[in-house]
Amino acid sequence: MRLIKSIFTNSSGILVSRITGFIRDLMTASILGANIYSDIFFIAFKFPNLFRSIFADGAFTQAFIPSYAKSKYKIRFSSIVFLQILVFLIVLSLIVTMFSHLFAKAFAIGFSEETVNLAAPLFAINFYYLPLIFVVTFMGALLQYKHHFATTAYSTALLNLSMIASLIIAKGLEQYTITYYLSFGVIFGGILQVIVHVIAIKRANLTKIFTFRKHKQKEENKFYKNFFAATLGSSTMHISAFIDTWLASMLISGSISYLYYANRVFQLPLAIFAIATSIALFPMISKAIKNKDENLALKLMKKSSSILFLVLTVSMIIGIIFNEFIIKLLFERGAFNANDTQNTALILAMYLIGLLPFGLAKIFSLWLYAKEQQVLTAKISAQSLLANIIFSLILIYPFEAAGLAFSSTLSGFVLFFLTIKAFGFKKFIEMFKNS
Repeated sequence: MRLIKSIFTNSSGILVSRITGFIRDLMTASILGANIYSDIFFIAFKFPNLFRSIFADGAFTQAFIPSYAKSKYKIRFSSIVFLQILVFLIVLSLIVTMFSHLFAKAFAIGFSEETVNLAAPLFAINFYYLPLIFVVTFMGALLQYKHHFATTAYSTALLNLSMIASLIIAKGLEQYTITYYLSFGVIFGGILQVIVHVIAIKRANLTKIFTFRKHKQKEENKFYKNFFAATLGSSTMHISAFIDTWLASMLISGSISYLYYANRVFQLPLAIFAIATSIALFPMISKAIKNKDENLALKLMKKSSSILFLVLTVSMIIGIIFNEFIIKLLFERGAFNANDTQNTALILAMYLIGLLPFGLAKIFSLWLYAKEQQVLTAKISAQSLLANIIFSLILIYPFEAAGLAFSSTLSGFVLFFLTIKAFGFKKFIEMFKNS
């Protein structure tokens, strides 16, 4: 019952966040369209958002919760980890600010020098969202351990509402100016997310995490070893999407935007069902394995993956059949025309083919994370990522942006196969055979 309730809380919160996100995106499409200005904002926003996705959807939580559960000095452990990573991210943000032109040039390799000059200030502004979202993720992980999911699940809507407000305020201004308003809207949204998590932390009586006491170095070292491995292990899909964006900068203007809008639609069922389920499931599996109750952990995984298989399959079929209708309904207005709809719809179909493998891989990787096999998951992700790069280089020229999206999907199948192999094919078959 607790699992279903937690999944529902996460799903409903993510749904609210995604709905506000779609409102944000359709307003962005209407006001900016799919052109060089939308491209430079999306690639500037994608840079910190890549790290946000890795932090919030995987690496930190997957490394932190098992370590926190086993820690004998929880307050000391959590406080020093929080301080160390936050300081690192603030310093990194300052470095990005000082060398924003170099970062923009590196991550938008196909842009002209003039376009890089336009993108560089946006890179600097948007990157400050990363330390803010780390604070949110850290406090969210502690709340998840206490089986409180609502605050984190619903808080992303605050980012979307902030960006929507910035679009409303900037409407009618010059397009490049609007990208600045959007960038500052990102920062303000991050601040709002921090505020609501601080309130939740106070109500949960978890404020002692900010005491910053020293703790045993052994706990810290083990956490960072798992964290760095989990960073790669949980990032395959996000890095794949970033590689798509990077390579798309070499294609015709608007390609980055097509990939962005299509990926946003693709992420909806993945987030509502797969990510919501994994967030709710992970603390339960971690505690079960910690208590040496693997049968309970397997029972939870079987129930979750069975439901997930059904809903993701239905979502994939509906999405592919009605891909053009979905894009037209969501985005075709203002500066976003019928040609943009056709291009985005094709890319959406290519992404949706990979919905099932990406979703199920996320569930079965939890077993590896709970057993603190982050290094193994990192190796699996590295192989999947390598496959994505190879597929992208092969398919980009004959099929352009659609080829990049399908390359990401193919890497999802590789990821799923390798994850099940690590989990154990025999265990996987027996888990569903013994009903």
